[in-house]
Amino acid sequence: MIKLVPVTKDNIDEVLALDVREDQERFVSPNSESLAQAYVYSETAWPFAIYDDEIMVGFIMMGYYEAKQYYTLWKFMIDQRYQNKRYGRQALELGLEFIKEKFHPQDIYTGVAPGNNVAKRLYESVGFKDTGLIEFGMEEMRMIY
Repeated sequence: MIKLVPVTKDNIDEVLALDVREDQERFVSPNSESLAQAYVYSETAWPFAIYDDEIMVGFIMMGYYEAKQYYTLWKFMIDQRYQNKRYGRQALELGLEFIKEKFHPQDIYTGVAPGNNVAKRLYESVGFKDTGLIEFGMEEMRMIY
């Protein structure tokens, strides 16, 4: 069963050891960078390890982007050993549910690196649509409830 577990001192080393394939590195921030951002933005960032029962398979972080006043899927990755096993969609849906249940937003945003067609198709499959804006080198996508 897929579940999201907050990142803590008990699982941080395992989160830091997660990695994507070499050809995906240009699309995904290292988890060390994501956790540093979560520390700095601790009041508005929610980092989780993704587990299949007791096996950690990925990392997801949601946040609140104060400058634009919206909620966002901020970081998301599945370790290279566990890709193409349906973890991505299930974990993404759990992350979006976290935001919906906790904050009840009208919409959620995310960004996808240009050329990351796998992630873009995944995001579109759960309801995200392009906004047409490219910011900080990322294509903005929005899901409306």
